[in-house]
Amino acid sequence: MLNLNLNRNLENPSDLTNHQPDLVADRSSLWLTGVMIAVTCLLVTCLSMVTAIAPSMAALPTKSAIKDARVILRNALPIDSEVLRDVQSTLEQMPRQANLKRWSNLKRDIDKISQTLTQNQSQLISEVSSDCQGLVTEHLASLTTALVPLEEAIAIKDRNSVKALSERALDYVGLVESDFIQAFPFEVPAQYAQLPQLKGRALVELSTEKGNATITVDGYNAPVNAGQFVDLVQKGFYDGLTFTRADENYYLQTGDPEGAVDGYIDPKTKKYRTVPIEVRLPDQKVPTYGKTFEEMGLSGTTLPVLPFAAFGTVAMAHPNDDANAGSSQFFIYLFESELTPAGLNLLDGNYTVFGYVTDGKETLDKLRLGDKILSARVISGAENLIK
Repeated sequence: MLNLNLNRNLENPSDLTNHQPDLVADRSSLWLTGVMIAVTCLLVTCLSMVTAIAPSMAALPTKSAIKDARVILRNALPIDSEVLRDVQSTLEQMPRQANLKRWSNLKRDIDKISQTLTQNQSQLISEVSSDCQGLVTEHLASLTTALVPLEEAIAIKDRNSVKALSERALDYVGLVESDFIQAFPFEVPAQYAQLPQLKGRALVELSTEKGNATITVDGYNAPVNAGQFVDLVQKGFYDGLTFTRADENYYLQTGDPEGAVDGYIDPKTKKYRTVPIEVRLPDQKVPTYGKTFEEMGLSGTTLPVLPFAAFGTVAMAHPNDDANAGSSQFFIYLFESELTPAGLNLLDGNYTVFGYVTDGKETLDKLRLGDKILSARVISGAENLIK
């Protein structure tokens, strides 16, 4: 299921045919003619190579993939606030700035963030509904408080503290951004409306023989697949199941119940319950359903909103011949950026990502084929599941 094709061979440049020029008696003319021919051949060769290579190069993503699941999840929130996005982006760049010892830039950035929040606080509070304004006020206050030790670390050039302190501030940015989501942003297609849907986010804790791991399940970008997963967690479906497929440093797969059936049988309908492939593109408000990137000719050209770019990416498994027959089996991707770069593998857009392991990643390093899930439980966000 998870074979990757990393061959991205560029087209070979067209072969050039060299034509011998007519010789003239005059040596000066011969030399000048030779120079002109050499220049012409060089130009033709360069143009041929550009023509041959350009189509392949144009197909590659133009930006490096973000590998931090927390950043991916913040960017995936359906909000439209330039103020919050600017604060988020500036904070995310701070660890790198600190590593490069760009202290004057960091001082300017932290001052700008504080000033932006002060000047826009009233506006930010007014942009949410009245019943959420108290929560936004609280989260903005916590964000402002979290900036104080970060500002102090920058002032004394404490490079080792900047990363942790900026991430703590970003946690509050994420909370404020979540407060801005007043209603679920779209309706799923009618043919899938009878399936469970996660209209928001939830945290699921997997307890295994090797330790615990927490999955942030994202229903904003894959509500049907996320809903299927959270619904089965609540039913206790995964309790006691083992990891039936595994490849160290590549992936872990579970969710296959005992017996001949490969997925979940709904006890009410007595039928096998499946979910379609569900992938949202950055310029779309609603995910694409029922078709893979490969079928749409998009493989290798763009990154979905939830890409296979972070260690601990969680996705729905499906048969090789039917992307719309996922059920209960899911896999956790153990990311290796050098071997399977995001956007250049056969997973992005061809499997539905519905979450990321955001805590307990060390547990993933320990899990092997045959290890057991002791229990799976929803620890927050259960109210977002609509059945």
